[in-house]
Amino acid sequence: MKIILTNDDGIYSPGILTLKKELMSFGSVTVVAPDVQKSGVGHSITFSHPLRVRDVSINGDFIGYGIDGSPADCVKLAVREIMKEKSDLLVSGINIGANVGINVLYSGTVAAAIEGALLGIPSVAISLEISESSPDIHGAAEIAKNIIAHIINKELPRGTLLNVNIPHISKDKIKGIKITKQFSGDFDEHYDRRTDPRGVAYYWLAGTGWPKIDVVGTDMHALKDGYISITPLRYDLTDNAFLEEVEAWGWNK
Repeated sequence: MKIILTNDDGIYSPGILTLKKELMSFGSVTVVAPDVQKSGVGHSITFSHPLRVRDVSINGDFIGYGIDGSPADCVKLAVREIMKEKSDLLVSGINIGANVGINVLYSGTVAAAIEGALLGIPSVAISLEISESSPDIHGAAEIAKNIIAHIINKELPRGTLLNVNIPHISKDKIKGIKITKQFSGDFDEHYDRRTDPRGVAYYWLAGTGWPKIDVVGTDMHALKDGYISITPLRYDLTDNAFLEEVEAWGWNK
């Protein structure tokens, strides 16, 4: 089995390096990831400058390819240029921080999995919720391995990916897995207004807390309740329920 492994935290992130070790039991794992932190870039791709690929090693051991682009760029290059044969699976993660609710629209981690799905590869995004204590990357990688082992034996419909979020609690306290919908409400966020040494105001996004509304059956609720959340996502954003009504607005009169 040939697996592409990417992320948006950068190729040196402990999340991607730990997950690579776990996934190697399934087959060959090729890491193609941004060479620096690219969180929150969404599904951006690079037009304005050429993309450079470099071999990345740690302590003399080759770990993968670093790209000076976005997570979506990494997937495109992996599929179009770096891999010699079609991959069987694309995994994006482990992201340090949950990607639930509207965060999936901003997430480079999820965008990489969407790009894989666009290119016809079964794709999974893996994220670990964070809190005040240090994240258990090794525990999350073991959980991810078990989930991916189950996914490998199934067939994802073309264009569909799975968005997996792991709660920030010890493995023995996780209650199980819930298949969830994406939470669609607003998150609690605000900006800090600050002043630079020249007296000019600037703004820093500070509040990204959970919303007060908690909807049962959503990815957010599952995490808060101590469950792993798995949400099937599609990149087709068409509002099919509203489509016929818009057609009936008499556009050609």
